[in-house]
Order: sequence, then C-alpha cells, then structure tokens
Amino acid sequence: MYEYKGTKIFLIEGDITTMAVDAVVNAANNTLLGGGGVDGAIHRAGGPTILEQCKKIGGCPTGEARITTAGNMPSKYVIHTVGPIYRGGNHNEAKLLYNAYYNSLKLAIEYDLKTIAFPAISTGVYNYPKEEACHIAIDAVFKFIDEVGGIDEIYFVLFSKDNYKIYENVLNSKIGK
Repeated sequence: MYEYKGTKIFLIEGDITTMAVDAVVNAANNTLLGGGGVDGAIHRAGGPTILEQCKKIGGCPTGEARITTAGNMPSKYVIHTVGPIYRGGNHNEAKLLYNAYYNSLKLAIEYDLKTIAFPAISTGVYNYPKEEACHIAIDAVFKFIDEVGGIDEIYFVLFSKDNYKIYENVLNSKIGK
C-alpha cells in the first residue's frame, strides 16, 4: 500500500471484475459496446445491464469517460473510458491517456464515489508502451489528488506480473513504500 496526500493507493495483480469498490474503470472502445481484454471481461461479468446502458449513452470519445451501473459485478459502477491507440507517440496519445485517467476520477467525484479501481488503460491491444503508460497514469492520479482530492482509495488492478512490477517500480521511485 502506498499513500499520496491522504489517498491510499494499492497494487493488485488480478481480475478487476472481482473488485468490491465504488467503481471499476473499463478500458473501453469508442462504441462502449464491448470488445476484448478488460472491456470484454467487464461486459461478460456485469451482464446485459451494462450493454443496455452503454447503448443509451451512445459512445464515448477518446480521453473522456461515461458511467453505468456495474450489473452483476461487486462494484457499484463502471466508469467507461477510452484510451488512445498507440501510433508512435506523435498523435497526442500521452494527453489522451492522461485525460482518460483524470476524467474517470472527475466522474467518480461527480457521483461521490470514494474508491476506484483502474486497469492499465491502452496497454493491451492498443499497444501503449507499458512503462510510459504507467508514468502517465500515476501522474494523472497525483495531479487529480493535488487539484481535487476526494478519493479515499485508488486500486491499480493489473492482469500480469509484468505490469504489476512496472507499477511497483514507478510508485517506489515517485513516493517510496
């Protein structure tokens, strides 16, 4: 467990769909209609309720976030955000990825949510380099805590040991254990 200005930050290697938090973040695509990786897992675990609510929302631009209930998952809500597809780093990807994290946290505050779990957005089929994506995620979270605050616990739920080690190293370098 780490702590940054009163917000507890946890690293977990595991399945984000099992998290009993106020909101899990879905690394969605622009349609919000399901896909592979985290997106597919969340839609499968949450059941048809999530898909029906996503259809009513009508999509989400890259870097923005939308919210639905969590269906059959133990969390209360799903915050769907769209990270960028990595195309070499010269197409505003860093800013879009930063915005995906920051806007997810903004939406959590709007709904008075205190605990949130993030996957490693854009690092799967969207091919964002994992270490660079991790630095962006941590920077966005820290900046949000500095500017807004209000989140008690942030979980980074990482599907692989590889991603877990990257997050652990970056957090240790930024705030120590």
